[in-house]
Amino acid sequence: MAPTIEYERALQARGHASLAGIDEAGRGCWAGPVVAAAVALSPEALAHPELLAGVDDSKQLTAAARERLYALIYTHAAGVGLGIVPAFLIDAFGIVPATRLAMTVALLALPLSVDALLIDALPLPELPLPQEVLIKGDSRCLSIAAASVVAKVTRDRLMQTAHMAYPAYGFAAHKGYGTAQHQRALVAYGPCPLHRLTFRPLLVLPSRKV
Repeated sequence: MAPTIEYERALQARGHASLAGIDEAGRGCWAGPVVAAAVALSPEALAHPELLAGVDDSKQLTAAARERLYALIYTHAAGVGLGIVPAFLIDAFGIVPATRLAMTVALLALPLSVDALLIDALPLPELPLPQEVLIKGDSRCLSIAAASVVAKVTRDRLMQTAHMAYPAYGFAAHKGYGTAQHQRALVAYGPCPLHRLTFRPLLVLPSRKV
């Protein structure tokens, strides 16, 4: 079932006129940043959600579909904000605090103010805004699904750029996730500066060689 605007309409009915959906990409990766996106859909898109037909949980979409929908989301968004937290800060803070930091930065990067949030799974307790936190929100709520697509496409593009700097690891193919190809590269070359050294199996690898 496709994401709906049921949750957006419920918040609007409670007097919240301006909303943002928030989601992240890359939380479980061995390398690269965690990326969060905050998307505030335009009033037109909320009134006519069919304008965003096809927008869904990014994990359920092909890379080509995500790229197409990314452009569509920017067309029909009142604002988009991004938060990017690199591997060394993930190692310093831990992945959950780093993810919350990325989400908060994404919200602060929005070019407009919002008065309520729709978030996939992870609440932001430090923020004094009403929050609807939804498990599997990216498959249930259109605003969160839009944020999911934007975060995923942004992160994938960053990892394609990372591949040019560190081609031995195959980042363009696996985007830093824990695949067999990635594991073989780690055994052969050790970690590079983009790896999260506090993540298994990085903890048992030799020191950086690249």
